Amino acid sequence: MERNIKKIISQMTLEEKASLCSGLDMWHTKPIERLGIPSIMMTDGPHGVRKQVGPNFSDSAPATCFPTASCLASSWDRALIEKVGKAIGEECQAEGVSIILGPAVNIKRSPLGGRNFEYFSEDPYLSSELAKSYISGVQSQGVGTSIKHFAANNQEHRRLTIDEIIDERTLREIYLASFENAVKYAQPWTVMSAYNKINGKYCSENEFILTKVLKEEWGHEGFVVSDWGAVDDRVSALMAGLELEMPSSYGINDKKIVEAIKSGKLPEEVLDRAVERLLRIIFKAIDNKKEGATYDKLAHHNLARDIAKECIVLLKNEDNILPLKKKGSIAIIGAFAKKPRFEGGGSSHVNPTMVDIPYEEIEKIVGNDTKLLYAQGYDPDTEEIDKNLIVEAKETAKKADIAVIFAGLPDNYESEGYDRAHMRMPESHNRLISEVADVQKNTVVVLFNGSPVEMPWIENVKGLIEAYLPGQGGGNAIAEILFGLTNPCGKLAETFPQKLNHNPSYLNFPGEDDRVEYREGIFIGYRYYDKKGIEPLFPFGYGLSYTTFEYTGISVDKKEINDNETVTVTVKVKNIGNMAGKEIVQLYIRDIDSSAIRPEKELKGFEKVELQPGEEKSVIFTLDKRSFAYYNVDIKDWYVETGDFEILVGSSSRDIQLKETIKVNSTTKIKKRFTRNTPIGDLLEDPIGAFIFKQIMDQIKQNVPFLEGAETSPMMMAIFRYMPLRGLIPFSRGAFTEEMLNELLAKLQ
Repeated sequence: MERNIKKIISQMTLEEKASLCSGLDMWHTKPIERLGIPSIMMTDGPHGVRKQVGPNFSDSAPATCFPTASCLASSWDRALIEKVGKAIGEECQAEGVSIILGPAVNIKRSPLGGRNFEYFSEDPYLSSELAKSYISGVQSQGVGTSIKHFAANNQEHRRLTIDEIIDERTLREIYLASFENAVKYAQPWTVMSAYNKINGKYCSENEFILTKVLKEEWGHEGFVVSDWGAVDDRVSALMAGLELEMPSSYGINDKKIVEAIKSGKLPEEVLDRAVERLLRIIFKAIDNKKEGATYDKLAHHNLARDIAKECIVLLKNEDNILPLKKKGSIAIIGAFAKKPRFEGGGSSHVNPTMVDIPYEEIEKIVGNDTKLLYAQGYDPDTEEIDKNLIVEAKETAKKADIAVIFAGLPDNYESEGYDRAHMRMPESHNRLISEVADVQKNTVVVLFNGSPVEMPWIENVKGLIEAYLPGQGGGNAIAEILFGLTNPCGKLAETFPQKLNHNPSYLNFPGEDDRVEYREGIFIGYRYYDKKGIEPLFPFGYGLSYTTFEYTGISVDKKEINDNETVTVTVKVKNIGNMAGKEIVQLYIRDIDSSAIRPEKELKGFEKVELQPGEEKSVIFTLDKRSFAYYNVDIKDWYVETGDFEILVGSSSRDIQLKETIKVNSTTKIKKRFTRNTPIGDLLEDPIGAFIFKQIMDQIKQNVPFLEGAETSPMMMAIFRYMPLRGLIPFSRGAFTEEMLNELLAKLQ
């Protein structure tokens, strides 16, 4: 329906306009009935609809619980995640929800982040690409998304007041980049501002990120909503670009807006622009509402199963212990086998419509062909080691041909509201695995956890499956992968370090008092481990399959391009094994010789390809300027330095199979600024400056004979290279004067 929004705004009182800028209650916007402005509902996500239906926070309507983002990201599958979004959109329509609060795309700075299970990756390109698909899926159903938490919400410790000190290049390349493509190309209806401060300003009041970056540079068309309770100064937030405060302030902050306009502190046109953005989305939600919408709960449960199968990662398969055979006897050990942990805690906790139990799903697969033995192994509600349970587990394992242990992190280890204290699993889980592996050489471990854990027992087990938090269909997915009904195809979207102190943020997480410095800069995740030469437990992009893939060729359509052109890369991959499978082809870029400090390589492309045994396919990537660029803080823009770049393709960040080199020429000319304190070496790198310097040296030599031949002396040139231009005045014995220096600087401008 066409509406004249500006006309509607002109008919509103100042108080009515201000009232639209905060919620009606916990989940709804305010209506203005006399003007036909309705109320719309928002609700928690992101891996399912958490619609609160009772007075308690935990009272929520049943909904499909899909895998959490840490698991979803391991699929590396844009189309798959779009399906998840579409299903969530359908469920929102059925529940009368207009906006789902997700996806969550904050970067995993530390493995200890309490909400890491809600976030996709340590890599901004992967995160933004997957978020783009999620948003497209949800919004295809006429339901809005709220990409969150903008920006750099990387810890729970003091999250409402913490001031994060992040340099501009790091902010652009890592923390903002995780949102960028999703906002530009999928246009989420809303963006949720984070609780934290960035460089001294609360995100809800940060004009740089909310207006300059989000609205002006990226062209976001929707509105910005605060995280719940994140607003400190409502007037400053409105000025900065935050349109909607949630939840309700019960008129307190609405009154402040009115008073600020009446006093002249706040221009009324700022409020009008905010109301216009709000109304566009509110009316869009109403126009797209599907009355009487329903969804098929069983179909969505089966979809949750299929999604989980694409995400679960096979990390170890020594002696091809997997897939398991349906014969003999198998010991199923661990309480998580019968009471799985399939989602995280906090605002994203979904009340599932149904749940697959791993033990029961295994029983269905093996039938009467295999004898199943069970031992609890540990108490899931405590960290205490129960020696009797471990003894029972060992005895059970001895009686079986193979032991499969279900272990991981209990609910209270990771949740919104607090960070993890360490990277260890409960000692009861670690002890169980170690002691069972001592008596049963054929041991497989299945992990339920939202983020990386240390694995002191890794050398003593033959098989390892990372299930992450796989949602309500995870039990079926795990069973099918264990027995080869499904070929695992997930790959890690984050690095698993061997131990916590290997992590780049280790010395600066979570900070002191209300301040944390991001001193590791752009070197997050694999960027750091590569640069430092640290061997991780499992690298970024890693995951095994029951088949084998061979990378057979790489080609580019151009060997040299300008940075305003694109290059097409074609990669050939072949399945040389005996089972159909899916490979995730990863493309990284390396700047071979950069004057800027850059990572060894950065992910700039990925595709998931399905191959039958013996089948070969070509995978095509298109690379543009951003594929080769870094953020240059001097010119406030993305910049490609002229030079050679390696295109690296492989199955993980540490398994590069193919390489190609191209030259990229910069079309951006950066004019250097010379001052009296500019080192002579910088002058020599400029063609005009080098010519002028030679003239100066010829003149100086007349007064300082011993400088004859200085240009060919490594020692003298080393001295000159770091000498500021002003140093030539005393060094030249009067041959070069202050006036001459000023003339030189004038010529260089």
